[in-house]
Amino acid sequence: MTPFRVRLQPGQPIHEQVVYAATRAIVAGQLRPGDLFPSVRALSRDLSINPNTAHKVISQLIADGLLQAVPGIGTVVAEPPRATASQRTELLGKQMEELVVEAKRLSIPLEDVTAALEKHWNRLFPGDPE
Repeated sequence: MTPFRVRLQPGQPIHEQVVYAATRAIVAGQLRPGDLFPSVRALSRDLSINPNTAHKVISQLIADGLLQAVPGIGTVVAEPPRATASQRTELLGKQMEELVVEAKRLSIPLEDVTAALEKHWNRLFPGDPE
């Protein structure tokens, strides 16, 4: 059984939705380093998606450094990368730029964007000050 949930929505590529759900599960600690990740076959079956899509998901998560293939074991959740805070923040560059552009397009002040970000952080990670 797949250790995370995905509600597939029309209008966005399926593999992106599954990658996001898996990434969220890893970041939230539902999946920990060393945990076995579902195989292509299991992911395809559990989520009712094409095996090629499941393969694309796993390949993307490996490329992103969230999973690693371990010979004789399978695909497991990778250890978090050792990087400086600046390097980790830079990984969000594209998403942050998209957020800023969209906020400006909608005339949302920086204070409101900051408040919304904090609200979502606290909802997803209650009691986590970092």
